[in-house]
Amino acid sequence: MARVCAVDIGPLDREVIISDDGSTDSTPAAAEDLRSQHTSIVRVYTSPANLGKGAAVRLGMSLATGDFIIIQDADLELDPAEYVHMLAPLLSGKAEVVYGSRFLGGSPNIPFRTRVANRFLTGLTNLLFGSRLTDMETAFKAFRRDAVDGIRVRSVRFDFEPEITARLLLAKRRILEVPISYHPRTREQGKKISWVDGVESVYTLFRCRFLDR
Repeated sequence: MARVCAVDIGPLDREVIISDDGSTDSTPAAAEDLRSQHTSIVRVYTSPANLGKGAAVRLGMSLATGDFIIIQDADLELDPAEYVHMLAPLLSGKAEVVYGSRFLGGSPNIPFRTRVANRFLTGLTNLLFGSRLTDMETAFKAFRRDAVDGIRVRSVRFDFEPEITARLLLAKRRILEVPISYHPRTREQGKKISWVDGVESVYTLFRCRFLDR
């Protein structure tokens, strides 16, 4: 996460919130070490139990105090150097929400199974909510603070991505996609998402569209 602190975002002030979802490896020590090096901008919050990615992201977003929020997974599959690219449409007023699309840039690194699963889930999202997204499942999302105020998400696992997207679309928020690079991890490197998460994503999309209105 040192790359997050080092990235140049111009004259904007920044805060870095590390939301540790009850890690039992070296993550807490690494997070505390980063905080000690950047005491003016880094805050660390650790959950007493491992609840899931969605819970960690929700905690981080709830603690953010700035006018803009960017979600960054700690595995750095997505490059912090592209923050300026993500923030530009928000700063110019062209969008309220920006999604970094791994498919707009024609990334050659995307595994075949990921392409197929994402195409299905993104297509289902577009069908249910009338959107034209290319990468609903992207973890690289940026928001204007006022665009997510009042958006309530309850997912605690990987179903956070379809739920936040569904909630934003139902609230008529303007989502703009920009191309990003992608450096995927393998299962051997700790990738955890599975077909079960895909089923949960489908259920979440239908729940948001038809049950929770």
